[in-house]
Amino acid sequence: MRPGVLWLMAGLSLLFSGCALQQPDSNEPPLLNEVSFNTRMLELQDALGQQCSANAQHQAQQLSQQQVLTADVREVGSLLRLLRGDIKELEARGDEPIIIREECEVDTTLDMKTMLGRSEWVGLPSVGTYLKARVDSGAETSSLSASDITRFERDGEDWVRFKLALTEDDSVVESLRNEWIEAPVQRRVRIVQASGEESRPVVSLLMTLGPIRENVEFTLNDRTHLDFPVLLGRRFLMDIAIVDVAQTYLHERPEFPGGDPAEQAAEDEAVDQDDIEE
Repeated sequence: MRPGVLWLMAGLSLLFSGCALQQPDSNEPPLLNEVSFNTRMLELQDALGQQCSANAQHQAQQLSQQQVLTADVREVGSLLRLLRGDIKELEARGDEPIIIREECEVDTTLDMKTMLGRSEWVGLPSVGTYLKARVDSGAETSSLSASDITRFERDGEDWVRFKLALTEDDSVVESLRNEWIEAPVQRRVRIVQASGEESRPVVSLLMTLGPIRENVEFTLNDRTHLDFPVLLGRRFLMDIAIVDVAQTYLHERPEFPGGDPAEQAAEDEAVDQDDIEE
């Protein structure tokens, strides 16, 4: 083949190959395969879900704000109605002054305490008798009239044995007038008097007085020279009782086997003297 023909064929080949590589001008989007399509759809779905969630939150906030505003409006309406009522009341009164009374605090401390007279009946359940008692806030410790006080030891502890020191006029369950009473010694107190010093034992006995039922500490000493065999002091009164010195026997005499009925206590109360003990 001649050289001229060869050059012609080569030129035609280059021309056709150049036309094949040239991209056609077009505004249409390229075709998508299945994977690209699914990926795009998932992206659109996620974007749409986020937008819906944001819209739901916004609507919830608007609803909450609307409820708060509704409550505020109702409260304002209630206050306005009350204010209208006050205005009408003021108009009805005219020039009458309005008196605002300040509420006073009520002290309920006294309601929790038992009122006692200057003399009362007491009961000693562990002994089994009633006795008259002088209520004296000037004395610190209560006292019980006792005689034949004998100290002894029981199970390694200090005890005392004694009898009630009473006069013929003292009211008591008669069968127990000369009976021995035993009790452990709680402590001892030193008494300083003009005649000298002495140590007195202190015992704890269950005592009743009206609604009161307490273990009371008594010093033991002979009180037959005084009007009352029992003295009730501050230790007993503290936090549970108050005294009205103008009254006597506010509480009924307790009853014990062998003793007189409570109805007969008035006869014994009538013989009391109003002398103040030293």
